[in-house]
Amino acid sequence: MPRAHARWARQAESSTVLGRFLEFSVHAADILESLAFYKSLGFTELQIGDVWPHKYAVVTDGDICIGLHDRVFDSPAITFVQQDLAPHARAMTDHGFEFSFMRLDEDVFNELAFADRDGNMISLVEARTFSQPADEPRLSACGSWIEISLPARDAVNAGVFWAPLAPVILRAREEPTMHMRFDAGGIAVGISESMALKQPSLSFKCHDREALAETLERHGLRSRKFPGFEGAFRLIEAPEGTCLFVFDEDFLGEAYVVDESGEAGPG
Repeated sequence: MPRAHARWARQAESSTVLGRFLEFSVHAADILESLAFYKSLGFTELQIGDVWPHKYAVVTDGDICIGLHDRVFDSPAITFVQQDLAPHARAMTDHGFEFSFMRLDEDVFNELAFADRDGNMISLVEARTFSQPADEPRLSACGSWIEISLPARDAVNAGVFWAPLAPVILRAREEPTMHMRFDAGGIAVGISESMALKQPSLSFKCHDREALAETLERHGLRSRKFPGFEGAFRLIEAPEGTCLFVFDEDFLGEAYVVDESGEAGPG
């Protein structure tokens, strides 16, 4: 199965408290400017539905989807699809969840939002808001996506919050700073104590530094060298404020998987 379609399949099969990952949602005051930025990096624009009354666009590299919204909300947010959201919300309330936003009614598109212990926002919606790609999107100039990176004052404390939501820990490391990576509804979410990580951000493994530098220069995109987060060699700043950290390698090391023959190899 192609890389992108395998990712979409894994997301479709995932079922947790959160549901299935939908998008990394961000407030974009100028949708067209942000859309042009991502497309200049090689992201593919997807076909959206008509559930939102505000302007909206979605881009993907086949692994991560970024939702651009021109409405004001607690941005950014990691957004998941959870069917039967109203009864699910009642069950979550019974388990102690406190929502910062909730809109549940028979005549509206149901959604809610809550924050983790560090103020990182999580939102749930009742259905998909865009179509899956008909063809496999190509990698962006940033390379292979690694994770959504979330700042945490105390990663262990943050992990206690995230563990019931994302019970599968993909990777963990204690030094030089604590970093834990969870499978959250089919998407990798990293919890980091790094002081250089100021906001929820996207991390990528670049396959061609020269090509990326050429793309940034050709389109006049804002970036900063060696920003200090986990050895990233560049930080690219989107018009709406999203931070894209770019690395030579996955900073937690390459994962290994075991195939059906029992032989281990890079993941």
